[in-house]
Amino acid sequence: MAAEEAAEASLARLSPERRQPGREDDDEENLEGGGETAALNGVVVSGKVKRNNLDVKVTESELETEEKGTEEESTRESDSNILDVSSDYPREKHISIQRHLADLEKLADLKEDEKKPCPLCPEEKFKACYSHKLHRHLQNLHWKVSVEFEGYRMCICHLPCRPVKPNLVGDQTFSKMGAHYHCIICSATITRRTDMIGHINRHVNKGETESRFITVPAPKSSHEVLKESATDVQVLPNYSTPQKTDSYFNPKMKLNRQLIFCALAVLAEERKPIECLDAFGATGIMGLQWAKHLRSSVKVTINDCNENSVTMIHENCHLNKMKVKLNTKEDDNDEAMGDGEENTDTIEVTKMDANVIMHLRSFDFIHLDPFGTSVNYLDSAFRNVRNLGIVSLTSTDISSLYAKAQHVALRHYGCNIVRTEYYKELAARIVIAAVTRAAARCNKGIEVLLAVALEHFVLVVVRVLRGPSPADDSAKKIRYLIHCQWCEERIFQKEGNMVEENPYQQLPCDCHGSMPGKTAVVLGPLWSGALFNTGFLRRMLFEAVQYGLDEAQPLLKTLVCEAECTTLKHFSTHSPYDENKQEECGVYIKTPNTSAESYLVHRKRKSDEVIRNTAKRQKSENSAEHPAFYYNIHRHSIKGMNMPKLNKFLNYLSEAGYRVSRTHFDPMGVRTNAPLAQFKTILMKYSTPTYAGGQAEGPVHLTEDVQAGEQVQAAADCKAEDAEFLEDGKSGVAVAMFTKDYPTHCTAD
Repeated sequence: MAAEEAAEASLARLSPERRQPGREDDDEENLEGGGETAALNGVVVSGKVKRNNLDVKVTESELETEEKGTEEESTRESDSNILDVSSDYPREKHISIQRHLADLEKLADLKEDEKKPCPLCPEEKFKACYSHKLHRHLQNLHWKVSVEFEGYRMCICHLPCRPVKPNLVGDQTFSKMGAHYHCIICSATITRRTDMIGHINRHVNKGETESRFITVPAPKSSHEVLKESATDVQVLPNYSTPQKTDSYFNPKMKLNRQLIFCALAVLAEERKPIECLDAFGATGIMGLQWAKHLRSSVKVTINDCNENSVTMIHENCHLNKMKVKLNTKEDDNDEAMGDGEENTDTIEVTKMDANVIMHLRSFDFIHLDPFGTSVNYLDSAFRNVRNLGIVSLTSTDISSLYAKAQHVALRHYGCNIVRTEYYKELAARIVIAAVTRAAARCNKGIEVLLAVALEHFVLVVVRVLRGPSPADDSAKKIRYLIHCQWCEERIFQKEGNMVEENPYQQLPCDCHGSMPGKTAVVLGPLWSGALFNTGFLRRMLFEAVQYGLDEAQPLLKTLVCEAECTTLKHFSTHSPYDENKQEECGVYIKTPNTSAESYLVHRKRKSDEVIRNTAKRQKSENSAEHPAFYYNIHRHSIKGMNMPKLNKFLNYLSEAGYRVSRTHFDPMGVRTNAPLAQFKTILMKYSTPTYAGGQAEGPVHLTEDVQAGEQVQAAADCKAEDAEFLEDGKSGVAVAMFTKDYPTHCTAD
């Protein structure tokens, strides 16, 4: 019958994997006898098919449809090495993946007397050849350019394993056979060797080292447990590689985490409890430290959009014996991640985009620490942050902020910048300007509490003031900066919209008059206000001492001195809750020594009297703000002169009547309100000549012009004496003449 013949043909086309060995004769007997049935792709095939005890004849069209489906399935199986990346069961590895070169030669079945084709090249690319030539071909063109992973070599393959788009050359259409590699882990095909190495490294960084093409799976890498500030975190072995791991943890950012913790601890003393958000949790180390040390004073929410990171945060909560609330709407789903006998604090872990959670909920404290710039999250951060709350952000895109990629700074922050001696403070003011604009769009103003720019990050902490008036006051502090490229003098442009005929007149230096061409550039827009709040920094230092944060204490002391523009010698420690420090930047805070009527009630507007008093205090404090920017003492040193010690030079500037302090932005920087010309004059006055390095440091009373005149006069006297000596004496002895002020060496023939 035609149906039986079609069924036999269909069974004959089945792959050997689908037909069990030793059962071929039985299948043929079943088909010929008709009493038994044979399975074909889940469909019962015979002369008649039994369904629901009814005999239904199978038409030839149905068999042809089943045959086409079988052929398509076999085609999909042949291409599964390329396209099937999601299969979870172990399968046989590709022939291009071998352990030894001998294994690759076995595939070719090398024989001395016979020509054999290359197993990894099509016949039109490499014709069959003898064993010695094929051996060199396999070794040089396949084995040497392979990618190694856990003892296996992924050799380059030239077989038509992957579809390549045809190239049209005239009227001819041909299919290009592209060289590629087969991934041992996910079966993907990669064309370039460098891309294949990066592809394998990404698998390793994600912990995906178990191959679905190797019968013996590779052992999974064990998690590593790190400890910081009495908090344990579990990370992957590649935890220090950003953008390549789901559990990024940077030990160099410990100082950053301590500063943020101190800021949160100060806010927790003002009002309790406060809701705080770690928008980019990663391992959850920061939120765990908040909950572990501040306990019931804070309600911590750790968010991350990556599911693997959320899983890691759950495990770290279990490691630190914390309770985890999966969702605020699902109170019944709260699960205890530890014993919880001693620590009953609860951490809420969410999995959503940072912008979404900040739009949906309100918080008192928000910290943003994305990879790179944080400008994409500022609008949503200020949308629902509560009044008098704090927003802190860490920017790690230092290549753009430090003027190494100026076009990126223009794209992200809308600022024109160049590399200057004060580039770190410039970076901090760029970030604050972006924060100010984002807050003003939400009718909120800011007061900068802290701005730190170190080697790896820029940290900005601001307090949020609700209302259009604070927003206008903050927006007015965004101004442009005029920077002289010759002497690096700088000054903020005057307020107003009127165009000046000669903007160079605003600069204190006269480089434009003495130098040809254009000597200055306009940078910005930048934040022109203060970068620090002294009272807040003192309270942060108090919290750092209380919690034993040793690394943050020296930096906070430097910041306090920098905010007050004093040297460390005049630094005094007193209680952070002094009555003089109860009002900071127009914000009344709750302190232990303050009565109930002296601080602002949460979520209530200030009265008219409080606003008037705040305006008066701010007007009086404007004159006491620390000077903007700093000078590098090495940048402005005099050639051929030994500079005084930095601390002594600070004393000399202070004795001259200027405010002066060191800065954390630059270890050799001096923050002062002295103009650059006076700065150089005092530096030259107390410098000593290089040849008199053995003398004690002291003021040089001779100016530079007088010294130059004396040197020229001494040289002229030496030449006159040389001429006299040549006329009178005929000896050929060399004579060395030394004067007290100018040494010369004269010779005569």
